[in-house]
Amino acid sequence: MKIAMLASECTPFIKTGGLADVVGALPAVLQRLGHDVVVILPAYSLNTYPDGKLTPFFSKMGVKMGGKEEWCSVHYADNAEGVRHYFIEFNQYFQREGIYNNSSMKEFDDNAERFSFFTKAALQLLKDMKFSPDVVHAHDWQTALAPAYVTEMRKADKCCFSNTKTILTIHNVGYQGLFSAQSYSYIGLPWSAFTSDILEDYGKINFLKGGIYFADKVTTVSPTYAAQIRHDSHLSFGMDSFLRAKKDNFVGILNGVDYTLWDPRTDKKIPAHYWKGKWKGKAVCKKELQRRFRLSDDAAVPIVGIVSRFAEQKGLDILASTIEAVLNTMHIQIAILGSGDSRLEHYYGTLPQKFHGRFGSFIGYDDDLAHLVEAGSDFFLMPSRYEPCGLNQLYSLRYGTLPIVRATGGLDDTIEQYTEKNGKGTGFKFDDLTPNALYDTIGWAVSTWYDRKKHITSMKNRAIGQDFSWEASAREYEELYRS
Repeated sequence: MKIAMLASECTPFIKTGGLADVVGALPAVLQRLGHDVVVILPAYSLNTYPDGKLTPFFSKMGVKMGGKEEWCSVHYADNAEGVRHYFIEFNQYFQREGIYNNSSMKEFDDNAERFSFFTKAALQLLKDMKFSPDVVHAHDWQTALAPAYVTEMRKADKCCFSNTKTILTIHNVGYQGLFSAQSYSYIGLPWSAFTSDILEDYGKINFLKGGIYFADKVTTVSPTYAAQIRHDSHLSFGMDSFLRAKKDNFVGILNGVDYTLWDPRTDKKIPAHYWKGKWKGKAVCKKELQRRFRLSDDAAVPIVGIVSRFAEQKGLDILASTIEAVLNTMHIQIAILGSGDSRLEHYYGTLPQKFHGRFGSFIGYDDDLAHLVEAGSDFFLMPSRYEPCGLNQLYSLRYGTLPIVRATGGLDDTIEQYTEKNGKGTGFKFDDLTPNALYDTIGWAVSTWYDRKKHITSMKNRAIGQDFSWEASAREYEELYRS
């Protein structure tokens, strides 16, 4: 099949979250399965091109937006898997200090124009390069208008996308692309679509809502999250009725892990390699993690690692209300890496002074350090309010770092609850997102560390052997494309 992926992020070029990991990994696996996959991305000024090889493709390409025509250029890059990546260059929209927002975390006022243009330009590129996809696969609100544009372009040119089906993957339904109706003329879709069941949302434009309506199939990134947002208006941020309307055309497919990047046997970003039954390398990683986060050099004390955005979704405000009680009553160390909410940045940034040698923080994001936290920690904490899939708990399993998670979405799908009776399980789960429940579950993990060492060892061996590779998930997408 010919498959075109449209997205705003993709590793190794640009990343702010898990979306980039998915768009970086899934096309490569589909290519190995014999499909012809192209990925189209914006040419941000912040992009990195690891091999430095970008080839000019189109010096000029016209894109009709509302009553005007925008002129952009296109560049091309290949990767080792044979996946072709195309980059839409339009400096007015993409040569900026951020991807979605400025350095003060304020969203760009013209995001509606930026990403509607990018989506339309990506489809125009497919048309101009005569790549007739069987499937256009759009990701999140940034490219959610693709199904609507495919419908309109097909009307204008019957040969264009005549046999193309569209899929929209929702990575996080909490981000929907809500914009002023003043942008609608530029977007260029018919006003007949600006209704409450399609694109209009209390007087605003809702990109994701429109994508759900027009897409032939809609997916999200875990089966449990799909069930939750189909029936819970709070978790779906109001999209539940529209998702229910898709009936069997809405499914959950669990994300996978790119084990070429996340595997303690081969990871180039950690100081020592290790595997099941050969844990000395993990001890080396733990010692280095303690050094980097200025924690006391003590192999006997368990380290709880955290790598997270400081956002409401991640539950780190709840952790903030109980973390001092944890540190005051439990013999543990905590290493946290993340950024986001300025109040949480300040709070977690000051805790190392209060709990010297027991709490370490790095405010910001550093990919090398993220790998070290996964490898050097004994437990990994994710107290999420909701979690569509989650990737860090999957990385943690592969690194023999036992997850402590709230039983929601993909976290519930992927972590097997510890059983004290026989030591089975791959992590520790709790249901209620309260300070007490979080405190008790961390305490449960810590008591297991000190009192039931054999259980910790068996859980680590079980966790590191779990397989969440992309092959299984890619075959589910393959079947969905065929359907």
